[in-house]
Amino acid sequence: MAATVTRDEVENFLYREARLLDSRELKQWEQLFADDGRYLVPPVGIERAAEADPTQMLFLVADDRLRISQRVIRMLKPSAHAEYPPSRTRHLVSNVEILRQDEQGRLRVAACFIVHRIRHREIGVYMGQYWYTLVNTPDGLRIAEKRACLDLDVLMPQGALAF
Repeated sequence: MAATVTRDEVENFLYREARLLDSRELKQWEQLFADDGRYLVPPVGIERAAEADPTQMLFLVADDRLRISQRVIRMLKPSAHAEYPPSRTRHLVSNVEILRQDEQGRLRVAACFIVHRIRHREIGVYMGQYWYTLVNTPDGLRIAEKRACLDLDVLMPQGALAF
């Protein structure tokens, strides 16, 4: 039986993830994912986005571990015109709940978020709910799945996404 993980430990993990993203330590952020980890952003304006299936509809982002790695490499290159100069972001995470925890060390976690993004004097605000499946490993918590469900009905005026 896996050790019980506390809400404080989960919150600290999510706050660390937010800090890594805001400081553009994307290689360290990538290491928070399990080897088979996935990062998903369902389409905006759909019902039950937390349960939507990326094999049944087009997601804004549906990255497996390899695609996460490739995206990080691209975003860190000066030639990545969509993020050069890089955006500045501030991730705010709140209302963290552990919904369930099984004997194998898997946790289902919900949290609310607001992300402020500024680039070229344009400010975008994204809000919604994160749904995580975390795995408690000997090396600490790892993300098996992160699903960012946006509470927007359209991406405009934002037009672009940040991690």
